[in-house]
Amino acid sequence: MIIVMTSKATLKDREAIVKRLENQGYMVDISEGKERTLIGAIGANVENKEAIMNQLSTLPYVENVVPILKPYKLAGKEIHERTEFDLGRGVTIGGRDIVIMAGPCAVEGQERILEIARGLKAAGVKVFRAGAYKPRTSPYSFQGYGLAGLKMLDKVREETGMLIVTEVMAPRDLKHVEKYADVVQIGTRNMHNFELLKDCGKCSKPILLKRGLAATIEEWLLAAEYIMKAGNPRVILCERGIRTFETHTRNTLDLNAVASVKHLSHLPVVADP
Repeated sequence: MIIVMTSKATLKDREAIVKRLENQGYMVDISEGKERTLIGAIGANVENKEAIMNQLSTLPYVENVVPILKPYKLAGKEIHERTEFDLGRGVTIGGRDIVIMAGPCAVEGQERILEIARGLKAAGVKVFRAGAYKPRTSPYSFQGYGLAGLKMLDKVREETGMLIVTEVMAPRDLKHVEKYADVVQIGTRNMHNFELLKDCGKCSKPILLKRGLAATIEEWLLAAEYIMKAGNPRVILCERGIRTFETHTRNTLDLNAVASVKHLSHLPVVADP
């Protein structure tokens, strides 16, 4: 539910509602506007939700109480209109500035990625992406350098000052990726890896969540919900193409999904064509 406070509501009034909701087992999220404050309450026992809503609506400092009907409570726009956050080194995502993330598919050697990074920096790119851990369709394909690849990326950041985005594939590797990356990426194959999503919810770094090969927009947003519910609100949604009947291209970029998810969610969205 969303509790809309009146314009005259005080900090003490807000704290009273927050305490009341937390005592009932709700997760509370506060969004402060210029004129009004919204309090989002998520979870808890559904059986007594209607009674609590009725009680709150009678309070003099509450303007309205609105139920959240969508299954994704934290990722939806009901509580926040837009989310903007700092990735590090002055780079902000979710605002009016366009952020370009570029780099090779995989870390293939120190000098090679340094050469690419220097060229990208000269072109104005501030975020370098490359995979140290690589999910491959064939077990015989190059799987990435792993921890050694992360250390190569660390040298790229040290020399160029660029931020690093790289993928985590398994919960056991998260501590290493979190140490060396500025943004942790969850790839398309892991969008439904719920244990990894929950672990990334405890991560101190922003999460770049790629849409699954055949995932609906709702499934994509619910994957983001897993991360946010576990405690990490800094999620970036990445549309990277879906699988269709077309075989000429590897993936079909769903541009309609970019516009749709901007309408449904407050989270930043990037496209990976």
